Amino acid sequence: MPGIDECLLEAMRLPGARGAALVDWTSGLALGTVGEAPGGDHETTAAEAAELARMAAEHGAFAVHGEGHPPIEDVIVSNRDSYHLLRFVDTSFDSSVFLHLWLGREEGNLALARIRLGEMAARLVLG
Repeated sequence: MPGIDECLLEAMRLPGARGAALVDWTSGLALGTVGEAPGGDHETTAAEAAELARMAAEHGAFAVHGEGHPPIEDVIVSNRDSYHLLRFVDTSFDSSVFLHLWLGREEGNLALARIRLGEMAARLVLG
């Protein structure tokens, strides 16, 4: 079972990966980062991604609450040259963290990245 660093390094092996982070969406703090950050600043990216994750997780139109699970699985944002995939991590405590993968659009495979990030989130050991 991988920890944060191993999980982020595994994410960076995905085709087209530009950067990855594990973020606490309640505080907006990056718990770990690797690779590049959009705009060059991992902390700013983490805070902005956390706002998006919080909006999706806390609004009833997007969130279907299940027993012991994060309210949503993932959020995908696409722009002209990249994708941002936010994958919520189910934890034994409050499940308030997510993996953020920044993926180049030309080199990346969004479907594969979504599947693999889900697998990584399921194996991630926090604590």
